[in-house]
Amino acid sequence: MAWLDTIIQGILLGGLYALFAAGLSLVFGIMRLVNLAHGDLIVLAAFLILMLVTALGLNPFVAALVAMPLMFAIGWALQFYLLNRTLGTDILPPLLVTFGLSIVIQNGLLEGFSADSRRISVGGLESASVALGPINVGVMPLLTLASAIAVIVGLNQLFYRTSLGRAFRATSDDPVTAGLMGIQPKRIFATATGIAMVVVTIAALYLGTRANFDPTIGPARLIYAFEAVIIGGLGSLWGTLFGGIVIGIAQTFGAAINPEWQILAGHVAFLVVLLVRPRGLFPRAVD
Repeated sequence: MAWLDTIIQGILLGGLYALFAAGLSLVFGIMRLVNLAHGDLIVLAAFLILMLVTALGLNPFVAALVAMPLMFAIGWALQFYLLNRTLGTDILPPLLVTFGLSIVIQNGLLEGFSADSRRISVGGLESASVALGPINVGVMPLLTLASAIAVIVGLNQLFYRTSLGRAFRATSDDPVTAGLMGIQPKRIFATATGIAMVVVTIAALYLGTRANFDPTIGPARLIYAFEAVIIGGLGSLWGTLFGGIVIGIAQTFGAAINPEWQILAGHVAFLVVLLVRPRGLFPRAVD
């Protein structure tokens, strides 16, 4: 049963990576923006939740709900006043600006919180588990996977079942024509980034409650997010979830062989998929 436990733990870990990647996939799918500060924004949200928990004594899940509109506002403002100015046929300006934003966030968090690692406590949930047949599974990993699935379902419903989703798709296909139809592309892009920051806040909640974090871990989270998006296929939200699970299973099998191979195994799995399917496993949306 050891292999079955390894697979299940990998799937649950993949849920966390899918949460890291979902916001990145949404932003790239709508405006083709590669946000190199995405991982640092996850860490920023984790520190925001930590502040609300410590200062106001809120439950971490309640703190995340409070943080969501704040992160939405941050994302909306960043896109509307800064990142929209970089969009165009040249991909270099957004890369440079978001790289600089990443450095600013990291150094700002270091000034405000020092380099010490932190963790958000959820009390008894940290050690709680449930039995799935012969295997015990942690409650927090289960909640993480359930949240990842809920986020993907919610984003798909928003994208394909609402007027805002139609505006997203129209603006993504042709911003000029969408503008002629009364849609304001800059505001649509800002709204998309704001929604991505809500997803980032959910990812930050589970990042902070399941592991220690510090101001410098953002780039590593960004790598996992990129790998999940690319494995799943650009523009595919369900593919992003599958990509996260692929990385998670690869890491748990690598750790089972040798604990030092955990991170390496995930990167190797990414490279193998990239060699076999350069456009990802699901290059079109699988909704």
